[in-house]
Amino acid sequence: MLISTTPFIEGRPVKEYKGAVYSQAILGANVVLDLLASIRDFIGGRSSSYERVLGRAREDALKNLTKEAQALGANAILAVDLDYNTVGPNGQMMMVSVSGTAVVL
Repeated sequence: MLISTTPFIEGRPVKEYKGAVYSQAILGANVVLDLLASIRDFIGGRSSSYERVLGRAREDALKNLTKEAQALGANAILAVDLDYNTVGPNGQMMMVSVSGTAVVL
């Protein structure tokens, strides 16, 4: 499955549009990650713990998006858009939303 953020692939014309596809992945952080992130926020630097959680959520969302497109008979997803948000009480969960257009190239 070819996945692209662009609306077309040069030299590969779209033969058929299958429709829009959507997926979300929501992962909860835990108390330890929150504590480590607050310390990292205080002293500065990157939070590799949260980066790993967000990376896993992104991978899950893209995997589900691919399944949606395959179910429609597509071999590519164009114009993919990723959004990151927090959800739940006090924003304690992280959500990755991804959408795109399923096509046959």
